[in-house]
Amino acid sequence: MFTLEEARRRYAEVRPRVDELIAARADLAELQADLATDGSSPLGGLPEAKALEARLHALLEELAEHEIQIKGYAPVLLDFPGVRDGRAVLWCWLEGDADIEWYHRVECGFAGRRRV
Repeated sequence: MFTLEEARRRYAEVRPRVDELIAARADLAELQADLATDGSSPLGGLPEAKALEARLHALLEELAEHEIQIKGYAPVLLDFPGVRDGRAVLWCWLEGDADIEWYHRVECGFAGRRRV
């Protein structure tokens, strides 16, 4: 369980990996689109696509090893289990957020997001 401050510190620790995940995801999407339409890409071919897929999976596993729940990767959505006012919550970071600025009760899910 993370306090808000601990979740923010953990997020700061893994932020370089999150940025790497976002870049690899974009490269893979572009490479796949090129291969599907033109049969070639400046980013490479099928071996490079497979390598990017493997890198994405490795990055997702690495984040999970930090006790972070990965709820999505396009866009990236990360949850950090915690407690607020005696209730189980998930401190929530969505791609594009500057920091962890949201939370939601576990049973409410993303639709129950509230500002910290």
